[in-house]
Amino acid sequence: MRLKPPFKAYDVRGRVPGEFSAALACRIGAALVGFTGAKEVALGRDARLSSPDIADAVAEGITRAGADVADLGLCGTEQVYFATGHLGCGAGAMVTASHNPADYNGLKLVREEARPISADTGLAEIQALAESPPSGAARGRRRRAKVLGAWRRRVLGFVSALPMKPLRIVVNSGNGAAGPSARKLSKRMPLEIVHLLAEPDGRFPNGVPNPLLASTRNATSEAVLASNADFGVAFDGDFDRCAFFDERGEFVDPYYTVGLFASALLPAQPAVDRRVVHDPTLVWDTEEQVRSVGGEPFRNRAGHSFIKQRMRGEDAVYGGESSAHHYFRDFFYCDSGMIPWVLMAAILSAQGGGLAERAAERRRRYPASGEINLPARRDPAPLMQRLAETYSARGALIDHIDGLSAEFPDWRFNLRPSNTEPLLRLNLETRANPELLARKTAELKHAASYS
Repeated sequence: MRLKPPFKAYDVRGRVPGEFSAALACRIGAALVGFTGAKEVALGRDARLSSPDIADAVAEGITRAGADVADLGLCGTEQVYFATGHLGCGAGAMVTASHNPADYNGLKLVREEARPISADTGLAEIQALAESPPSGAARGRRRRAKVLGAWRRRVLGFVSALPMKPLRIVVNSGNGAAGPSARKLSKRMPLEIVHLLAEPDGRFPNGVPNPLLASTRNATSEAVLASNADFGVAFDGDFDRCAFFDERGEFVDPYYTVGLFASALLPAQPAVDRRVVHDPTLVWDTEEQVRSVGGEPFRNRAGHSFIKQRMRGEDAVYGGESSAHHYFRDFFYCDSGMIPWVLMAAILSAQGGGLAERAAERRRRYPASGEINLPARRDPAPLMQRLAETYSARGALIDHIDGLSAEFPDWRFNLRPSNTEPLLRLNLETRANPELLARKTAELKHAASYS
C-alpha cells in the first residue's frame, strides 16, 4: 500500500473518504506507536461528522500495535497536547482538519512531552510504517481520560495573579470544538460571556470556522457591537488559533497581538529569562514591545514545529506567529487558542483602556499589509533569487530565515512559499508610513507576479 497524499508538512489531511479514510487512519495509529514506542497515546477529535469513526479507527490501530489509548473524546488540539504531557503519554493524536471544509479530516501527531511530529521529524517514517497493516503481540486497551479539570487549572494559572474585572466578551466557537471548553473556562472567571455558535456541529452550517477569512468575520463583529462587548474572540475548528475583535467590532490583525502578549508575560520573569520566539513575516512591532520590557526577541522560521523547537532551545517564555498561533513555555511549549483570550481579559482588566486604542497605536507605528497570497505556478526559487539580488543592490539587508526577507530603515517585506498550498505569501510593513506601505505593496505584487 503506497501512501502519498494526504501526508503534508505538518500533519495528515485530506478529503474523506477519497484521500483520507478510516482504514488509513488505523494504519497511521499503529505506525505512530511503532515510530514512538509509546505505551499510551492521548487521542482526541474535533466536531466533524467523520471524526468519531476516524478516531475509532486510530484507536483500533494503536491498540492493535499493543499500546493503550487515553481517549479525550471531543476536544481541542491543545487538550491533546496537554494530555500527552500531563499524563506522560509517549504520543498524542488529534483527529482534525482544523479550518478546512467539512468534508476534510486528518491527524495532528505529537510524541512524548507534546513534541511535534512533522515531515522532517518523523512524519515520513510514520508514512513508511503505515504502508504495512497494523499488528502486535499484545492488544492494548482504550480508556476514557479525564484531564479537562487539570487543563482548565493550567490555563487559568496564566492569569491567577492578575485582577479580573467583569468584562463582557463575545466568544464565537464557529460550531467547532471550542464551545464546551470555553463554557468550562468562563464559569471560573467573573466575566459575562456572550456565546456565539457554541454548539459543535460538524456540518459547519454557518461556514467553516476560520476567523482569518474576511468572509467569516461579520458574525463576531456584529455580536460585539450588538452586545456592547469589551472585545470578541473567534476560534478555528480545533481552537488552536484564535482571532480578536476590539470593542468597535473591528478585526485586530494577529500580528499586533504578539507583542501585546509578550510585553504582558515577560515582566513577571527574571531579567535573564525574558526570551520570545516569533516568525519573520512581520517583526518590528513585536521586537519593539519585547525589548521595551527588557526581553530578547528571536526571529525564527514560521510553522509550529519550528517555533516549538526554537522555544525549547532558547527556553523561551512565549512564542507568537502572525498566523494567530500563540505558544507558551508553561503549556509544554505548545500553542493554545484558549490561553490568549483569557490573557487578553486579564490584560484589559489590569491595565484599563480598550483593545481598539491599543491596536490603533500599534497600527499607526507599524502599518502592515496583512498576508497577501499570490499564485505560485512554478518553482519560485529563481524569482526569490532575482528579488534578493534586486533589493540587495538597493541597500536592503537580506536574510533567508524563512523565504526571503529584505529590510530597509523605513520598510521591509517577507516573501515565502506556502508549506500547504501553491501560493507565495507576501507581508510588508513600514515605520509609521501608510503611503509608503501602499506604494511598496503595489511594487512587490508586480515584481512577484510570474507565469
